Amino acid sequence: MTEARTGGLVHSPPVDRSAVLEALGTVRDPELDEPLPDLGFVSSLEVDGDTVRVHLRLPTYFCAPNFAYLMVADADTAVRAVPGVHQAEVYLDDHFTSEEINDGVAQRRGFQQSFDGLADDELDELRTLFRRKALINRQQRLVKALLDAGATTGELGRLRLGDLSPSAELDTYLQRRAELGLDTGPEAPLVVDTDGNPIPPELLEGHLRFASLTRVSIEGNASFCRGMLATRYDLPTPTVAAD
Repeated sequence: MTEARTGGLVHSPPVDRSAVLEALGTVRDPELDEPLPDLGFVSSLEVDGDTVRVHLRLPTYFCAPNFAYLMVADADTAVRAVPGVHQAEVYLDDHFTSEEINDGVAQRRGFQQSFDGLADDELDELRTLFRRKALINRQQRLVKALLDAGATTGELGRLRLGDLSPSAELDTYLQRRAELGLDTGPEAPLVVDTDGNPIPPELLEGHLRFASLTRVSIEGNASFCRGMLATRYDLPTPTVAAD
């Protein structure tokens, strides 16, 4: 990064707005497995030199505080990591715990301290739970494409990650595996459980049915939340492309 000197002061170039949006795109609703900007949860973004201000919104006033805290904290971390950002201010608006969440994230107090006497523990276990659901969701999306292309269930059980052609869906699936510390090497089995164990052939069909139900649940919740957000803030009704 180049810097300009004026009157003895060092001035850094303004932060790249597109880089901030890209960073926010790495933050997901933990339950819906979709980026906050794609869900419409980023209501405003302001870049003022090396200061970035982000306002988030959620579909309802009573969205779960633990989910809300995760999103605000993750957005704050992502924005602060953008090159050139000196100060990041991330706010959650129109939520019944906005004050506690905004203050807690700004002060780095953590969820339990932010809700002293009300929160039982930190959010690592919850985050892991939803990362496992996200893994199964993305696995099913990838597997469905293979089945639609003519693959059989038996063939799926024998496939390795290196057998698949590069695609955006494969990249996302590998990311979800990496988040859980699972093997992403080319010789790793394609279809695994949330601990990275290959599914035995006799259990594969049941696993795939479960994966399909998981995907339907996540996508149904995402559609519902988009509709609620549109209603709450008088936004255009979202449309979802047919699969």
